[in-house]
Amino acid sequence: MIKSNCIWLTGLPCSGKTTIANNLQTKLIAKGIPSLVLDGDVLRSSINSDLGFDIKSRNEAMRRVAYLSQLLCTQGITTIVSVISPLAQHRFFAKELFKDDGRFFEVYISTDIIECQKRDTKGMYEKARNNEIKEFTGISSSYEVPENPFLMIDTKNLSITECVDLLYNNIFLDR
Repeated sequence: MIKSNCIWLTGLPCSGKTTIANNLQTKLIAKGIPSLVLDGDVLRSSINSDLGFDIKSRNEAMRRVAYLSQLLCTQGITTIVSVISPLAQHRFFAKELFKDDGRFFEVYISTDIIECQKRDTKGMYEKARNNEIKEFTGISSSYEVPENPFLMIDTKNLSITECVDLLYNNIFLDR
């Protein structure tokens, strides 16, 4: 039996986190591996709907998703977390919850901001540059690049299938 894992996808808005997460989940389910995607946008409209985008709110949002992911993993469900998690302290907190069992995989979706802006169908980057969106990660709010992620994936240079296969092969086949 394969142990459940926490696959924590972090990166700028529109870098490809959600697309990778959903496609990885499809592959895992096809392989009989129970999994659930915890997507930042979905969480923002549900368990984190009471929070803003200030640092205190971001800290609380990441605390909630980290604990939820840990809870799901203890129930045998692999969690694919698709959140910006802009600060190293957010990712460190999540990783610490899994430190005793080695089931946490931080994956940096390293797609550059220019490519992310090209993919932005909602016009969020433009709105952030025009001050219509405050505290937007990558523009008016910082993103701390992971120093030592388990894996780095640039979606500009790889297809979705290649990204998913890379994740699957490194996490599920090499263990």
